[in-house]
Amino acid sequence: MADRRHTERKGLSLGALAAGVGAVVGLKRALRPRYSFQGKTVVITGGSRGLGLVMARMLLKEGARVAICGRDVESLQRAHADLERLGGEVLTLRCDVRDQVQVDAMVGAVHEHWGVVDVLINNAGVIMVGPLESMTLEDFEEAVDVHLWGPLYTTLAVAPAMKARGEGRIVNVASMGGKLSIPHLVPYSASKFALVGLSDGLRTELAQDGIRVTTACPSLIRTGSPRNASFKGDHEKEYAWFHVSNSMMGVSMSAERVARKIIEACRRGDAEALVGMPAKLGAVGRTLAPNLTARVLDAVNRLLPQDSTPERHKGSESETPLTRSWLTEMSRRAAERNNENEVSLH
Repeated sequence: MADRRHTERKGLSLGALAAGVGAVVGLKRALRPRYSFQGKTVVITGGSRGLGLVMARMLLKEGARVAICGRDVESLQRAHADLERLGGEVLTLRCDVRDQVQVDAMVGAVHEHWGVVDVLINNAGVIMVGPLESMTLEDFEEAVDVHLWGPLYTTLAVAPAMKARGEGRIVNVASMGGKLSIPHLVPYSASKFALVGLSDGLRTELAQDGIRVTTACPSLIRTGSPRNASFKGDHEKEYAWFHVSNSMMGVSMSAERVARKIIEACRRGDAEALVGMPAKLGAVGRTLAPNLTARVLDAVNRLLPQDSTPERHKGSESETPLTRSWLTEMSRRAAERNNENEVSLH
C-alpha cells in the first residue's frame, strides 16, 4: 500500500513538473517579441509557382523585400508580374539550387541588391510518382540534389552574414513524406527524410548564433502542382490517384492556409511545424505504432498501380476524363492561381 502511494505521489509530482515546464514555455513564448517581416529581406527558392509563390505574396503584404528563384525563365517572369501588382520590392533570379555555383551567385546578387538576407525559405522541390521498380538511381539523385544539397548550399551561402549580425531565420519546407514514407514516392520521401535530419541538425548548431531554423512538414497541398510533377509506371493511373488526392478536402489543404501556418511558425521561431492532420497522424503513428502504420501503408501500396515502366511523363501529359472531372476541380483552380498551368522546370 505504501509503495502504491509512493508511486502515485511520484506520478503526480512528474505530472505537476511537466505542467509547470509547459506553463513556463508557454509564458516565454507569449512574452517573446513578435518577429516582424517589415523591411526584412526574404529569399524563397522555388518561389516562381505553387507554395513558394503564395508565401511570396503574403510576405510582400507584410512589408518584406522578397527575392524568388527558380529554374524556368518564363515561369519567373509570370511570377514577377504577379508579385509586382502587390507593390513592394521584388527580385527574381534564375537559379538551379542543385548547383552550388549558381546558388552562391544568386545569394550574392541579393546581397548586392539589398545588402542582407534576413530570412531564407528553402521551398524548391521535385516530385516523382511511381512504384519502386520504375525508379532509377538518377531519380533518387535528382530528389536528393534538390531536397538535400539545395537547402545545404543556400544555408551555407547565407549563414556567415547571419552569424555576423547575430540573427536570422531559415525555413526548410520538408513534407509529411519526410516523417512517413509514402508508397510510390520513395525518392521523394527518402530525400525529405534527409532534409528533416539536416534541418534539425542546423537548428541545434546555429541557435547559438541567433539563427532560428524551422522544419515545416505539411500534408498534401492544393497548389495545382500535379500538372508539373513526373509520373512513371502506368502514368495515367498514377497521375489520377495523386491528382484526385491532391484535390480532396480533408486530405489536402489549401496553399494559402499552409503558407500562413509556415510563416507563423517562422515568426515564432518554432523548431518544427507539422501542418495538417494527416502529417500529425502520420508522424505520431510512425513513432508510437510503427508496425501498424507499416501494415496500413502496405495495404495502400497494394491498391496502387504496379506497372514498372521506367519512362517519365509530366502530369500535363497524363490527363484522362477522370482527372478533368469535378474530382480535381479544386486543384485545377489552384493551378490557375499559382502559376502552375504552364509546364516549367521548378
